[in-house]
Amino acid sequence: MSEERITVTAPFKAEEIKKLKAGDYVFISGTIYTARDAAHKRMQEALDRGDKLPLDLNENVIYYMGPSPAREGRPIGSAGPTTASRMDKYAPALLDLGLKGMIGKGKRSEAVHDAIVRNGAIYLASVGGAGALLSKAIIESEVIAYDDLGTEAIRKLKVKDFPAVVVIDSEGNDLYKTAPAEYCRE
Repeated sequence: MSEERITVTAPFKAEEIKKLKAGDYVFISGTIYTARDAAHKRMQEALDRGDKLPLDLNENVIYYMGPSPAREGRPIGSAGPTTASRMDKYAPALLDLGLKGMIGKGKRSEAVHDAIVRNGAIYLASVGGAGALLSKAIIESEVIAYDDLGTEAIRKLKVKDFPAVVVIDSEGNDLYKTAPAEYCRE
């Protein structure tokens, strides 16, 4: 786990991802997208029909989040992560299409883990319950697809110093597997 401040720019470049290790604390700046259950289902249906997705996944990052309404003068409301495992049935296909990063909370399936390694991608976690604080790192928000889904619409976010922890790195190291062993005593 690195003690230095690590900043990364989204979209993620392969060479940048390779440097990150499970347990690293990172601050993300740049452009990321939001998508939750309903948006993932729609994207899968589009792929099944052979249709084009509403965003280019190549090197991009999806944050599993559905915000609350924005207060006056703010680009977004509370913006905490949702449980990532709900997207596990969709994530491998999106990773195979070039998605390089996912942000959520909680463990991922073996299929997602394998797809992360196969595609040189990364999974990051953000702190659940800290949505109001996380929203302060979001400086712009724009709905780009599936507006009828309300909070589950796909949004394009501009972020500055968005905090996250690398959970599964591009080599497959998984913080949820290694961290408990580090703190257990015989």
